[in-house]
Amino acid sequence: MAAPVGFQCPECVRQAQGSVPAPRSVLGGRAIQRPTVTFVLIAINALAFGASWLLGEETVTGMLGMYPPALALDSQWWRLLTSPFLHYGILHLAFNMYVLFALGPALERALGHWRYLTLYVVAAVSGAVVSFAFSPVNVNSVGASGAIFGLMGALLVAGRRLRYDIRQVVILVVINIAIGFLPGSAVDWRAHLGGLVGGAVVAFLFTRVSGPKRGMLQVAGVTAYLVLLVIVCAWRAGDIAQGFGAPSWS
Repeated sequence: MAAPVGFQCPECVRQAQGSVPAPRSVLGGRAIQRPTVTFVLIAINALAFGASWLLGEETVTGMLGMYPPALALDSQWWRLLTSPFLHYGILHLAFNMYVLFALGPALERALGHWRYLTLYVVAAVSGAVVSFAFSPVNVNSVGASGAIFGLMGALLVAGRRLRYDIRQVVILVVINIAIGFLPGSAVDWRAHLGGLVGGAVVAFLFTRVSGPKRGMLQVAGVTAYLVLLVIVCAWRAGDIAQGFGAPSWS
């Protein structure tokens, strides 16, 4: 029986709430109101920059940056994950975090926390792997640009379904890739392309794969892409080891 105006039966309220399905996003996942993961990622990047500034950028990037011989000859594979959280200078950090703040929330609200985090990490690692595989052997690169380009790639794939105007994303991608090819440019365009492809692949799996086995197929697809990255790393490591002719970098 309905309660008088101004009074509610607690038990009735709980039953009514339980009968109402949780709000869903435009991509079918649970709707996210607060992009917590985006804020946490920005905080981690900022803290990593602060630690690097205190300890010395050269020291930290030397230990954790994406330096091919350290990976190939000393098996320091963690650099593929640590290098995307380091930056050279405040402007480098500020630009990447601004783009993350501008693009990340829309994707996080659409994908949910965990799928969005998976997208970010896979794109970051994909950018680092492509940089490792195709950069000059003596280059030490850092930055979240691979992950940021992964978000751009995801928006290029899923932007229309999110009702997101992707024209600005296209312009941003083209300009940044073009800058990387300018003579004397220090921009790691290889990491950009790797992150772009990684983000597009993961976004395609998360937004276009459907059916009763959707979750299993998405996990299998992400796993297959990671296996491909491992194969690329193994090929590059062998190439570097053969070129150096030594079993250890240290």
